Amino acid sequence: MKKLLAVILALVLMLSFAGCASEKKADVLTVALSPDFSPMEFVDSSKSGQAQYVGFDVMLANHIASELGMTLELKPMSFDACQTAVQLGSVDMSISGFSWTPEREENYLISDYYIAGDNETEQVIITLADKAGTMTTLEDFAGLTVGAQAASLQEKLCQEELPDSINLMPFKSIDDAVLALQTGKIDVLAVARGNGEAIIANNPDIGFTGFQFDVDPKYENNVIL
Repeated sequence: MKKLLAVILALVLMLSFAGCASEKKADVLTVALSPDFSPMEFVDSSKSGQAQYVGFDVMLANHIASELGMTLELKPMSFDACQTAVQLGSVDMSISGFSWTPEREENYLISDYYIAGDNETEQVIITLADKAGTMTTLEDFAGLTVGAQAASLQEKLCQEELPDSINLMPFKSIDDAVLALQTGKIDVLAVARGNGEAIIANNPDIGFTGFQFDVDPKYENNVIL
C-alpha cells in the first residue's frame, strides 16, 4: 500500500511540475494545509517555523516526501485556499482532511482513500455547554444560525440534511467559527468529531449537541488533492 501511494503521488507531482516546473525546485514537495483542524493538522505553539505544524496529515506529508526523496515545504492557508492553490498549480498537492466529493473528483486528481478514523466517519454539531445534549433531531435546528468551515464536508452536510430554515454561515477558519459560537454570532457549529473533541478539550464552555449527521460511506475517510 505504501508503494502504491507513492506511485499515485508521483503521478500527481509529474502533472503539477509539467505545468509550473519553472517556478519550483524539483527536489521540494510543496503541500498546502489548513492548520486549524486538529488532530489532522494544527499548530504546536511551543515550536516555530515548519516544525510548528503537526498532526496526522503532517506526518503523512513527511512520509510521502521521504519516499519520493524530496524536501517537504508546508504551505499554511485557509481550507478553501488550499483547493485553489492546487488548481492554480502554486503547490504540488494539498493534504488537509479532504473527504471525497463528486466535485473534487471532477476537478482534481485525487489519491486513494487513507483512513482518518472517527474524524471523518462521524460528523457532529457542537454548541455552548449550557445547551449541550439538547439538540438531537433535525427539527431542533430549524431557524438556527449554523456555522461550518467553507468548502468543507460539514458545510455540504448542513446543506443536504438540516432544515431549509437554517441560516448557514461559512467560515474560512475553524478558529473564527469557534469564536463566533462563543460570542453568540452563531447558535451551533458543524465539525468532524475528532475536531470537536479537540475544540471542547480547549474550551470548557462548548459541548456536543447530541446530534450526529448521517454520513454516506462515500464521504468517509480522506483523499489527497
